[in-house]
Amino acid sequence: MAEKNASSEKSTLKRDNYEILKTGLNSAEVESRRNQFGFNEVTEKKTNRWLQFVKKFWGLTAWLLEIIIVLSIFLHRYTDVYIILGLLILNAVLGFEEEIRASNAVESLKEKLWVNARILRDGVWRVLPAREIVPDDVIRIRSGDFVPADVKIMTGHLEVDQSVLTGESFCVEKKSEDILYSGSVVKRGEVNGIVVSTGGNTYFGKTTQLVQLAKPKLHIEKVISNVVRWLLIIVSVLAIVALVCSILRGFSIIDTLPILLVILLSAIPVALPAMFTVSMALGAMELSKKGVLITRLSATEDAATMNVLCVDKTGTITMNKLSIVKTLVYNGFNEKDVVFYGALASHEANHDPIDFAFIEMAKREGLPVDAFRQTSFVPFDPKTRYTEAEIQKDEGKGKMFRVMKGAIRVIGGVCGLTEIEKEQLEEQSKEYALKGYRTLAVAKADYERKYSLVGLTILYDTPRLDSKQLIQQLNELGISVKMLTGDALPIAKETAKNVGLGERITLVSNLKIDKKRNTSLAGEEVQKSDGFAEVYPEDKYTIVKTLQDSKHIVGMTGDGINDAPALKQAEVGIAVSNATDVAKSAASVVLVNEGLTSIVDLVKNGRVIYERITAWILSKIIRTLQVSVFTVLTFLLTGNYAISAFGVIMYFFLTDPVKVALSTDKLQGSDKPATWKIGGAIKASAILGSLIIVESITLLYIALNVFNIPINNPAIYTYTFEILFYSALFLNFNVRERRPFYKSMPSKILTLTIITSLIVGTILVTIGIPNLVAVPITKTMIILGLSAFFSFIVNDSVKVLMVQKIKIKW
Repeated sequence: MAEKNASSEKSTLKRDNYEILKTGLNSAEVESRRNQFGFNEVTEKKTNRWLQFVKKFWGLTAWLLEIIIVLSIFLHRYTDVYIILGLLILNAVLGFEEEIRASNAVESLKEKLWVNARILRDGVWRVLPAREIVPDDVIRIRSGDFVPADVKIMTGHLEVDQSVLTGESFCVEKKSEDILYSGSVVKRGEVNGIVVSTGGNTYFGKTTQLVQLAKPKLHIEKVISNVVRWLLIIVSVLAIVALVCSILRGFSIIDTLPILLVILLSAIPVALPAMFTVSMALGAMELSKKGVLITRLSATEDAATMNVLCVDKTGTITMNKLSIVKTLVYNGFNEKDVVFYGALASHEANHDPIDFAFIEMAKREGLPVDAFRQTSFVPFDPKTRYTEAEIQKDEGKGKMFRVMKGAIRVIGGVCGLTEIEKEQLEEQSKEYALKGYRTLAVAKADYERKYSLVGLTILYDTPRLDSKQLIQQLNELGISVKMLTGDALPIAKETAKNVGLGERITLVSNLKIDKKRNTSLAGEEVQKSDGFAEVYPEDKYTIVKTLQDSKHIVGMTGDGINDAPALKQAEVGIAVSNATDVAKSAASVVLVNEGLTSIVDLVKNGRVIYERITAWILSKIIRTLQVSVFTVLTFLLTGNYAISAFGVIMYFFLTDPVKVALSTDKLQGSDKPATWKIGGAIKASAILGSLIIVESITLLYIALNVFNIPINNPAIYTYTFEILFYSALFLNFNVRERRPFYKSMPSKILTLTIITSLIVGTILVTIGIPNLVAVPITKTMIILGLSAFFSFIVNDSVKVLMVQKIKIKW
C-alpha cells in the first residue's frame, strides 16, 4: 500500500519523538487530544426510526390513498375508509420493514475497533480498550495483533497481512518509519510505534466513510415510480373528462365525487409492494437452499438486470492461498525433494502462508514429513529472509541434518554460489516474477557441512477451480465480468489469462489521470477494460459508480473490508463465503458455500422474478385502463354510474391476492440481462386494454338489453362487478406468457388462488351482500363464459400477434 495515504496526517507532538517513546503521553495530553479528535471509533450517522416510518405516508401512492380516505369521509363511506386506511398502513409497514433489513456495515466496522491495545501512558505500559487510543499515543504491536489505528513504526520490524484492506495476496514487510494501517493483522514480528491517525481519520476509517456514503441505486423504486406515473396520467385525463362532462350535464361537483373516487381507486397499485416483497422473499428462500443468502430483497430483481459484474481477485477469483505450481531442481535432487525439504523447513503453528503451501503440497504428494521431527526452528525474519530447521529422523535415533528455504540470493549465498551463479538463478526466475509469481530457494545440508541447493519453487495464489467456468457462464448470460485487484499489473494479467478474462487490464493510476483530463473518456475506458490492477478501496467504489453513471446495472463480489464500500454501492453486492463481517454486512447477497457458481443461480432466479413482476405491471395497467375508461364511458353513454365505489373495492379485494400469487408463478427467464421496457408494456397494455374495454361494453350491453336490467337498477352494479372481476382473473393467463397461454402451466399456488377467488366471487354475487345485490346464477355463468372466451381465444391471439408480428417487447 502506498505510504502517501497516511503521510498527510501530521503529528501533534510538541516533544521529541524519542523522548515520548520513553514515557508516552501524560494524562493532560491524552485529554487534550481526545477533546480534539474524539474516541478511536467510527462515527455513525443515525436516523430517527419514527421519522423513517412517518415518511412512508409521504409519496405518490400514499397521497392517492390519503385523498381517497378524505373523499370517503366527506361522503360518509366509512366502510371504504376503514378498508383503504388498512391498505395504507400495510403499505407503510412493508416499506419500513424493508428499510430496517438494510445492512449495518458501519456498526460492524465499529466492532472491529473494540479490541484492547498495549499503550504507554505516564511511563507505564497499560492494556486499555482500543477506542481510548489518541493520536501520538505510543503503542506496542506484536504477532497476532489487530492493528487498532494508523501507526508509524519507531522501533522493530514485522510482517503484516493487509489483504482485507488492499487485496494484496502476500504479507507486507514493515520497518522503522513505515506506516501500519488500522485493520491489518500482524503475522510476525514486534514493534513500538506512535499513533498518527485514529477513528474516521485512519485508512480503515476512510473505508467506513465510503460505506456510509455508498447508496445503491434501487431500480425497483424507479420502476414503481414509472408505473404509478403512467397510471396517474391515465386517470388524471379521465377524471378531467368526467368532471367536465358532469358539469356540462348539470351535475354538481359533489355528484361527481363517486366517479372520481372509483377512477382514483383503479389507479392505485396497492398490491405492488406486497407482490414485490413476496416475490423477492420467495426467491430469497429458494436461493437459500442453494447456499445464497439475500440480505436486501431488491437484490434478486437487480440480479435480473445486472449486465456488469466486478469481481475482486484475492479470495474471490483466487483462493487467497499460496500454492506451489512449479519446481526447478539442481544438484541431482528431484522435484519431490524440493517440496520435502521445503516442508521440513516450515512450521505449521506459525500460520505462515508460504509454510502452509509446502506442508500441504507434501501431504498431497504423500511425502513422509511426519517421520521426521524438528529439533530446532528459526522462523522467517524480514532481515535474514529465510527459515531454517534442524531435522532428525526416528525420534532422535536417526542422523541429523539441516534444511533452509528463503530468498534466492540469500540461499545462494549460504550455498556458496558465486555472484554470477546467483544472477543466473534470478534470471531463471525472472520469467515467473514478471507474471506475479513468487520464487523461493530450498537448500539442504548434512550436519556441520555446507548447504547444497536443492531447487527453486514457484508459488502463486491460484484461481478457484470454478472461476473460469463461472466467467464463461456469466458471459453466456450476457454479463460482462471485470476483475479488480490491489495486486500489481503482471499478477492481474496472469490471473485474467488463467480464468479466461480478456487481456485489457488497466492500471488504476492511469485511469485516474485519464479521468482528470476527460471524464467521459475515462468512463469509456472503464467500460472497455476487462480488469483493473493496483486498486485501492476508494477506486473500487469509484469504478462501480462510474459504471452506474454509464447506465450499467453493476454487481460486485468481494471478501474484505476494502470491498465494503463498493459492495454496498453496487446494485448487487455479493460477499463470498469467507468474507469478513464488514463485507457481509455491506453486501446484499452472501454466498454460504465456497466458490462463485451460486452467482449463476442468483441471476437465473432474478430473471424469473423479473418476468413475474413484468406480468404484474402489464396486468395492472390493463386493469386500470379497463376500470377507469369503462366507468367514464358508461357514465358518458348512460348519464349514470354503472359501478359503485364499493364494487371496485370488492373487485380489488378479490383480485389482489391473485396478483400477489403471481410471485410464485413458474416462468422462464431470459438468457440476456433484463431491461425494464415500460414503453413496450404501455403499448401492449393500450392494445389489450382497448380490446378488453370493448368487450366489457359488449357485456354491459348484454346485461342492459338481453337481461333487460335498467341502468338505475342496483343489480347493474353486480353485473358490472362480474364483468370486471372475471375479466381480471382470466387476464392473468394472457400476461404471464408471451407465447400462447397453453404453452406453460401456472404454479399450483397461482392456479389455486385464481380458482378460490373465482368461486368466492361467484358465491357473493349469487347470494348477495350489502351494496352488491344477488343475481341469477344462470346469467352469471353467461358473463363468466363470455369472459373466458374473450380472454383465452380473442385476447390471447391478439397478444401472440403483438409479440410475433408487430414485435412489441416488454
